[in-house]
Amino acid sequence: MRIVALVSGRGSNLQAILDAVADGAVPAELAAVVSNVPGAYALERAARSGVPTAVLRHRNFPDRAAYDAALAELIDGYRPDLVVLAGFMRLLTPAFVARYHGRLVNIHPSLLPAFPGLHTHRRALEQGVKLHGATVHFVSEDVDAGPIIIQAAVPVLDDDTPESLAERVLAQEHRIYPQALAWIGQGLVRLEGTRVRFARPLEADCALIWPPSTIAAPVR
Repeated sequence: MRIVALVSGRGSNLQAILDAVADGAVPAELAAVVSNVPGAYALERAARSGVPTAVLRHRNFPDRAAYDAALAELIDGYRPDLVVLAGFMRLLTPAFVARYHGRLVNIHPSLLPAFPGLHTHRRALEQGVKLHGATVHFVSEDVDAGPIIIQAAVPVLDDDTPESLAERVLAQEHRIYPQALAWIGQGLVRLEGTRVRFARPLEADCALIWPPSTIAAPVR
């Protein structure tokens, strides 16, 4: 399975994927890492792992549609089986999403469908929820609303701040993103309308609080 990852920032989830691929836990090859932000630290992480990188600045295009068309052309040059959003801070056009239907995956720092969009940890605390977490999902035209592949939850503690809650959720992101990609690479995931189905029963601990890790890739 050839993966192209799209990034905008420091790339800690990208590092978790890179480590899991290097360890053989994810049966895939990182064909390229593409960023809309020159100097994004995620590009350095990719280069250290010997993965080709490219930068396509969105500010150089007149509108979102023009950028997404150029981005798709760049991605297709790497012949990916899967496009992975790893902190790519751009809203994608319907045409782009449709082009990669069933092959475009994202991770979001909440238990979707709760708290789509930004500032999820602050909003979770303001709403007084007792569980928060992260979700890996296929991308749809609606923001943070695509079919869910895997979720992991953490308890919200009385003394949590957005920062402390974010730290615990991020640790789960680093575990479930490689796991989702491993399942896809193994052919265990199929998309049926708005639901994700699995080719065989999965471990019962996949979506528990602090789930035991089936892939434990250190994140540097």
